[in-house]
Amino acid sequence: MFQSEPQKNIHSPLQNLEEWEDFLKQRYPESRVVAAKPFQAIDPEKKKEQFRNYEADARPTVREFYRQNHRHQTHEFGRNKRREFLSLNRRRMGIWEALEYLNTLVDDSDPDTDLTQLEHLLQTAEHIRADGHPRWFILAGLVHDLGKILCLWGEPQWAVVGDTFPTGCRYSDKIVFPQYFSDNPDSSNPQFQSASGIYQEGCGLSNIQLSWGHDEYIYHVTKDYLPEEALYMLRYHSFYPWHRENEYQHLTNARDRELLPWVQKFNPYDLYTKNHAKPDVKALRPFYNELIAQYFPDKLNW
Repeated sequence: MFQSEPQKNIHSPLQNLEEWEDFLKQRYPESRVVAAKPFQAIDPEKKKEQFRNYEADARPTVREFYRQNHRHQTHEFGRNKRREFLSLNRRRMGIWEALEYLNTLVDDSDPDTDLTQLEHLLQTAEHIRADGHPRWFILAGLVHDLGKILCLWGEPQWAVVGDTFPTGCRYSDKIVFPQYFSDNPDSSNPQFQSASGIYQEGCGLSNIQLSWGHDEYIYHVTKDYLPEEALYMLRYHSFYPWHRENEYQHLTNARDRELLPWVQKFNPYDLYTKNHAKPDVKALRPFYNELIAQYFPDKLNW
């Protein structure tokens, strides 16, 4: 039976979901983006005093968000959430209907923008379109955050957004706020303490269980309809330890390495295209209705 009523989320360490993205823009400045080739996380000529301590600069609400995220995102938690949500039996709706449904995720406490979720996604897609990228790339920009509807089904923020990371193996110290993993029960599981943990070196990211969130959810909703390049963008756009910090390379396979530049190409559009100029939703809708119909059926399972 499909469920349609949103539930109120009472677990809100962030004042709004955009606070997490604001922190990402601090931690990963636009000047460090290298979209056309694999990202080099560290400039070897950069002096020690030039590095900012982004964690120390983070708002208390962001630190509390990551504390909860790193404490509760266990390997077992991720398995349970996949069983709970990936049967895709919550609702049947089309892509534009899902965009409007996400718009009910309203946060009046955000002082920095009065844009709706739909307008944010249209801004991303329109910047991609203006740069002449393929139609599937534009569509990936439009739908990439639709997994945030998990918040409307009672999921706490730390189980919806946040940088993703592999579970079932040793945590990289390049993951933001790594000290908070000391409260995660997986930190005391001997099976998970090696670099590969329960995985085989070179097994490929599709065989790795990342922490649960909106990336994994929207990937499963759309995986039968979009090109593989787009699906990598959706599934791994929050996997910053991989595509921005060059970590976990030993777990990747040749296909992951081949498609990594597409994830890196998408990242600047994800983080740096939001502004106060509202897109004209009414004028843009015919184009996006046609684009959606090219790739998706009228209704999808969510």
